[in-house]
Amino acid sequence: MNSKARAKGAKLLFNCTECGAQSSKWSGQCGACGAWNTLVEDVARPAGNRSGLNLEAFTMASEVRSISEIGADDEVRIGTGFSELDRVLGGGLVQGSVVLIGGDPGIGKSTLLTQTMGALSNTVSTLYVSGEESPQQVSLRARRLGMPVDRLRLLAETEVERILVLADREKPRVMVIDSIQTIFTSQVQSAPGSVSQVRESAALLVQYAKRTGAALFLVGHVTKEGMLAGPRILEHMVDTVLYFEGDVDSRFRVLRAVKNRFGAVNEMGVFAMVDNGLREVSNPSAIFLSRHEEAVSGSVVMVTREGSRPVLVEIQSLVSESHAPNPRRLAVGLDQNRLAILLAVLQRHCGIAMYDQDVFVNVVGGMRVSETAADLAVVMAALSSLRNQPLPGDLVVFGEIGLAGEVRPVQNGQERLREAAQHGFTQAMVPKANAARKSIKGLTVIPVQSVGEAAAYFQDCFASRGP
Repeated sequence: MNSKARAKGAKLLFNCTECGAQSSKWSGQCGACGAWNTLVEDVARPAGNRSGLNLEAFTMASEVRSISEIGADDEVRIGTGFSELDRVLGGGLVQGSVVLIGGDPGIGKSTLLTQTMGALSNTVSTLYVSGEESPQQVSLRARRLGMPVDRLRLLAETEVERILVLADREKPRVMVIDSIQTIFTSQVQSAPGSVSQVRESAALLVQYAKRTGAALFLVGHVTKEGMLAGPRILEHMVDTVLYFEGDVDSRFRVLRAVKNRFGAVNEMGVFAMVDNGLREVSNPSAIFLSRHEEAVSGSVVMVTREGSRPVLVEIQSLVSESHAPNPRRLAVGLDQNRLAILLAVLQRHCGIAMYDQDVFVNVVGGMRVSETAADLAVVMAALSSLRNQPLPGDLVVFGEIGLAGEVRPVQNGQERLREAAQHGFTQAMVPKANAARKSIKGLTVIPVQSVGEAAAYFQDCFASRGP
């Protein structure tokens, strides 16, 4: 592509894949955002419109108006047929919204959108645009999933101008582009998937969605680091960014919102992959708890919060004697640096040292907990494993630990306690400020103010059991 461009005398530019900035020559570091090794060679966009498409029809009329002249009607949302997807979106699809879904290959992005479009086709007009698969392949998947194939409209096309012309004819209320990396515009000479192609194609599609009010799903590829491929400006152009996550060895999938202009960020939806597609999991707490037949050391249940939903997860810890000069500190599903801080606090304020121990911490079920409410649970699990004494099986723990050893309150403590009580837990160790003002039936709250009080509870619990 570049040799042909040079032969035609086209101007070459270098685009930053992080911020989208352009440079006339290559350098190791982007001058705009400072990122290293992100400049990619590309061909400058030629002047004029050579596609034959009247692009003025795809831009919104520009005029200055007073806010009082603009209606403030309640937004009308379209239900997708999946309550978990509606939850992540903030209550359903908003007219004219653009949703970007990313995930590893084979995780189920196309399956989720095919089922969604099949459910939506019963009530609204839909259009599924496939740039990766043939119509036969999409048809086979839709039939396998039991979708109403007579109403599901399908288009196999990769040129964005052609897609927009046909979409203007079909007038869908919901449209899927699978995937944005395969779509190209004839206005840019570079290959599909390049920075400029992704940026320009996405810009035209976003303009179409805003002009017509059609809700648009864009499927995006991810890099080996798990980030969405292409320019970071793509995430700024869309209204919502969703990540579809899951382990290849597990049938459960988690859909997480990292950006949402119409709902809560970090909202989570859980699905299970079965023979006939994806099935919703209405009670995620049940899949993240491994209810042991007998009490085991190093295990404690905490209540985390994902968006607007409290979820019970199990924190496991393994503390074993280390024979290496530098003991290992490994956390899966948690911040590893946070683990090192908590062990230092435990040593400084409780006199419990683990400098000669390997410490491993894991969140069961492949769940990731990013909030600091897991601090107290991590400390209690580590103490349980160090002493090889299990904690009560009906105990839940949550709370943030500060560097001074204090146990700080977390948000929505009452909702977390009610969620624990609904799942049969009878004891809850929480920060004193999160103790329930009104007693919750069947739940005994153990308020603590410092990590020393939490460690003392563990010692008292062990002593009460006797030899």
